[in-house]
Amino acid sequence: MIIQKFGGTSVGSAERMKQVAGLIASGQQPCIVVLSAMSGTTNSLVEIADYYSAKNNEAALEKIDVLHKLYRIVGESLYLKKDYKVKGHDLLESHFDYLRSFAMDMFTANEVKCVLAQGELLSTAMFQFYLEEQGINSCLLPALNFMRIDRDGEPDSYYIKENLARELSAHPEIKLFITQGFVCRNVFGDIDNLKRGGSDYSASLIGAAVVATEVRIWTDIDGFHDNDPRIVEKTHTIPELSFEEAAELAYFGAKILHPATIQPAKAAHIPVVVLNTMDPKAAGTRISEHTSGKTIKAVAAKDGITVIRIKSGRMLLAYGFLSKIFEMFDIYKTPIDMITTSEISVSLTIDDTSNLVKLTDELKHYGSVEVETGQVIVCVVGEGIVDQNEAILRVLNALKEIPIRMVSYGSNQNNISILIPSEFKKQALNSLSEKLFPG
Repeated sequence: MIIQKFGGTSVGSAERMKQVAGLIASGQQPCIVVLSAMSGTTNSLVEIADYYSAKNNEAALEKIDVLHKLYRIVGESLYLKKDYKVKGHDLLESHFDYLRSFAMDMFTANEVKCVLAQGELLSTAMFQFYLEEQGINSCLLPALNFMRIDRDGEPDSYYIKENLARELSAHPEIKLFITQGFVCRNVFGDIDNLKRGGSDYSASLIGAAVVATEVRIWTDIDGFHDNDPRIVEKTHTIPELSFEEAAELAYFGAKILHPATIQPAKAAHIPVVVLNTMDPKAAGTRISEHTSGKTIKAVAAKDGITVIRIKSGRMLLAYGFLSKIFEMFDIYKTPIDMITTSEISVSLTIDDTSNLVKLTDELKHYGSVEVETGQVIVCVVGEGIVDQNEAILRVLNALKEIPIRMVSYGSNQNNISILIPSEFKKQALNSLSEKLFPG
């Protein structure tokens, strides 16, 4: 069995949905197709939920009307037969009436999750109706019947495997299944989600649960590039990456793949292939346990970085100082990207500032605290490059005109991370491309 995930742009219009149907209908292997919400939908649903939370029901209902109108246009273009146009109309009326019903109820965190889930529930139901109209033998598998997270918000792998197997066994004659990405239930049975970008994660988790032969992530670009094509001209697709290389690139800013996607596939030894819906014949990027050699593969940049510096004259030889610092980040659930230390100070970078004020107040018990925002982490990735002096020199030489704040070597030997001010990001990425990937 293969898993195929299609993102929001891939199902962003009636024509795109028809194109996806053509891609999956010709396959001979059993297949589970994971769909995101139509592009722009989740952002609109977030706005709707925010309006409801602020008790601005009028604004929420206006936003719902705008979104409903867009979906009516898609539905009208998607179906050809009268009975399916009626089915599509009734489906939309049901979902949008549900969204409007929150104007009459108390709106809690649980209701927010219910609102956000509607995008994927709509796209999959609309798509399944289209497949039925085309006479394609397929089945809609509700992700809410098998996808669950535990008390810590992590996927419950055993539950997913057992319940997905039960769902599949109920349809032995079917080879093509459609399901939602992103949405799940929590340990209490309430509707929840795998956070933004979670459809990639859903596909990988499903792949691991059924021991798929391959997970295909279809997006709007032909695989990983050696630099950010939005900033650097003439970037090139990378044919192959190891799991470790892809994970580093995804975490440090390559938007093509959700960072959590790699781990389930890696644990189950399942290759992940990133492909382009707009150019299905392009080879894309294959991610697996195989590595194509010790060389620099790509550059990525992670925006919105904040530096926290803690200085303390008592730090020298103070046993347990760093453990106390790290404990504060753990308490406030704030991941650290980079760290450097000296005898009297420690500097750390974070990208989640939701608890920054509380965190810095706690850290002041251990010394003076300085906070600097507006930074970028530029990450250079390649198998074993930390052990290659020549590669390190090439990176630093490319950045000789850039003010470098911190440098960190990845513990897995596959990346060099450099912290720079945001205003130098474009210059840094272009200089690295020129020096590392000439021609």
